[in-house]
Amino acid sequence: MPARLRPADPAEVAAALDRVRGADPEEGPDRADLRLLTKHFLAVLESRAPGRSVEVRVPPYAAVQVIPGVRHTRGTPPAVVEMDATTWIELATGALSWTDAEGSGRVRASGERADLSPHLPVS
Repeated sequence: MPARLRPADPAEVAAALDRVRGADPEEGPDRADLRLLTKHFLAVLESRAPGRSVEVRVPPYAAVQVIPGVRHTRGTPPAVVEMDATTWIELATGALSWTDAEGSGRVRASGERADLSPHLPVS
């Protein structure tokens, strides 16, 4: 099971969000900012939707298990959601809807309870 994450300092989150939103489109956001925001928003999701039936993966930064339901102890969980860090940050902050993310292929979700829309945005 992935380790539990901890939310970041609110001032650090605000500063990183400003930098990510203002990043040069050609260069993209700084990886340290993506890592901080990814882990922060996954930690918030984990605290608001505790459980082990859905694994949310944002490679290469982190993964958490959330949402009550069928518990698994080995192998792949009953539901998996995977996306890149930018997509996760946009979903977590409400800049992108779950429907739009899924429809555009930015989110790969499979299994029961893989719809995170009831838990978004987290910020």
